[in-house]
Amino acid sequence: MNILYFALIRENIGKSSDDITLPDDVNNVKKLIEHLENKGENYKSAFAQSDLIRVAVNQEYVDLDHPIKNTDEVAIFPPMTGG
Repeated sequence: MNILYFALIRENIGKSSDDITLPDDVNNVKKLIEHLENKGENYKSAFAQSDLIRVAVNQEYVDLDHPIKNTDEVAIFPPMTGG
């Protein structure tokens, strides 16, 4: 699975993407984020506001319960602010 990180999430993690193989128990976006949080403090910090982040799977915005598989591309965006 290719995972793309943007803006503040990319800055906290320290890289713009990851290429991972999903563990058997990770089958939706929420579980993916929980799995990534266990990769280290930088990931945990990046997803501290997981209820506010936006996620796209194969270039379509999805909810946290959206199913995922190893062939998907996942893009994760931080909370947006505007003025």
